[in-house]
Amino acid sequence: MQAFHNDATIKSAIMAGLAVHRAADELVQGSYWENGKGCAVGCTLETIRVMKGAKTIDHFSHKLAETETGIPQILWRLEDCIFEGLPNAAAKGWPEQFTDAIRPGADLAMIWPRFALWLLTEELPQFTRRAASTAALAEVAVLYREWCESGKNPNCERWIEVRKNAAYADAAASAAAYAAAADADADAAYAAADAAYAAAYARYSAYGRQAAKLIELLKAA
Repeated sequence: MQAFHNDATIKSAIMAGLAVHRAADELVQGSYWENGKGCAVGCTLETIRVMKGAKTIDHFSHKLAETETGIPQILWRLEDCIFEGLPNAAAKGWPEQFTDAIRPGADLAMIWPRFALWLLTEELPQFTRRAASTAALAEVAVLYREWCESGKNPNCERWIEVRKNAAYADAAASAAAYAAAADADADAAYAAADAAYAAAYARYSAYGRQAAKLIELLKAA
């Protein structure tokens, strides 16, 4: 596949439509498309509907986004996930940042394995606390590294094997544990509030880093 089907006018039209949605405060988290507002994917597909002059479109379909733009479905899902995880103010501009980073005609087939390798080897390990989790991340990373280096996705049986042992750390886990331990303290309510804030900050920071990494990879393609 070639991004935007190697047609710069498709990218320009999507960028213009997203700018309109942002200016009208129609980009919202938590809903694909409802009452003229939607998420990153929903607003992108609505822009495509208008661009094509179609009466209706499936605002929920990442696969349709792939068909219409030549951008792999998994990257639309990743864009969607990051949009929902960013602070609201940052999320508003995210769809345009994602779209703008992609060059018409670019081959994006290797973006996901490269992003996943980074996630497994640099991002997630900083949040793991158990040796088993660290080992699981490393085991899955081996296959992604092979994919990145060879350009060929390892066979299904190997993925199934590593999946048996895979476990993923949550950025908020340590904060949640802190809150639970604080229940016995006289200041438990304050400790829990601090923990919730820490968890939210960690979550927003993680999505911010992931957004930046994805943009870096897209621009390099």
